[in-house]
Amino acid sequence: MIDNLLIICEGNICRSPIARALFARELPRATVVSAGTGALLGHGADPVAVELMDVRGIDLRGHSAMALNLQVVREAQLVLTMTQAQREYIETAYPFARGRVYRLCDDLDVVDPYRQDRATFDTSVAQIERGVSRWLDVISRLAS
Repeated sequence: MIDNLLIICEGNICRSPIARALFARELPRATVVSAGTGALLGHGADPVAVELMDVRGIDLRGHSAMALNLQVVREAQLVLTMTQAQREYIETAYPFARGRVYRLCDDLDVVDPYRQDRATFDTSVAQIERGVSRWLDVISRLAS
């Protein structure tokens, strides 16, 4: 069973906190952490992300952006990134993680909604929800 997930985006205030929260809701016994390759350290989740998750019954108000670091990569059994570039960065910076680093959405990069309009946030959240759903299926099959 995969019980330690690491979710990565750039600033760790939009995409990865959303994905982390969705995974955490569905995998309550798992440790799910999010971090950013260029984290806006200490910043809370973007207000639009907070609003979009409120509608889904998830509170992001306690989120504080964290930088990607050796410890969280080492502890993660599965690392999910929002983009192929982030995946490649992690595999280069932390070569020991190869084989457990994947894009959340295999066939596409999740659009970055930071400083974009509401429609871009909606698109990003829809992509994240599809990716989370797919990975929950994978994790469930691995646990069987």
